[in-house]
Amino acid sequence: MMETYLETTHELMLHRKLSLSVVIPCFNEVHTIADVIARVQAVALAQEIIVVDDGSTDGTREVLKGIEAEKRAGLRILYHDHNQGKGAAVITGFAAASCDVLLIQDADYEYDPREYPILLRPLEEGIATVVYGSRFLGGPRKAMNFWNMVANRVLTFTTNILYNAILSDMETCYKVFRADVVRDLVIHAKRFEFEPEITAKVLKQGIRIYEVPISYNGREWDEGKKIRWTDGPIALWTLFKYRFVD
Repeated sequence: MMETYLETTHELMLHRKLSLSVVIPCFNEVHTIADVIARVQAVALAQEIIVVDDGSTDGTREVLKGIEAEKRAGLRILYHDHNQGKGAAVITGFAAASCDVLLIQDADYEYDPREYPILLRPLEEGIATVVYGSRFLGGPRKAMNFWNMVANRVLTFTTNILYNAILSDMETCYKVFRADVVRDLVIHAKRFEFEPEITAKVLKQGIRIYEVPISYNGREWDEGKKIRWTDGPIALWTLFKYRFVD
């Protein structure tokens, strides 16, 4: 009888559907933004897609204005007057979101929206409130730059030491949150230090982050990759800072 109860409960949890807001921070992605939006819509899991243009100057805004004029259901486009950084764009998107779950999607082709079901399943089953998609858990991936990998490993290792965690990919874009976990968090980061700051503040709440394997198609510098070596030391300082302050 107990086994039957557990099986029934498990099935109910598997079918528990949570509303999803996908937040897409965007800066100078004229060649990819329209297709990324189309890919997210094709997955048909998001009740709300929020694109935040962070002061683009390459024609991205004009592309977005054209898409906005189509009045697609569930799609909202917000604009920063000037470039502030990825963190600022994500924060704007989070503030505008209204669904149960918030998922961050980059505006290029590095991450595949078809993997949303993998990311969402732990939340729908009720076994996690925060899920990260890891590029280092055996999923297919294009080989990344060696020094980018080293920086990622150093930052992730530092996160694990400081916050008593066992993450494999702290810097992943694919971060998924129950909205109530992050709604009251005060995030100060404006640029790429958003990743370590929000991770630190989630872990300091005693939340264990659930990781799932994802694929990764990293792009090259000449294709528009924006993170630089100078972001590494800033991220490292951010991890140490929020270990000891709020």
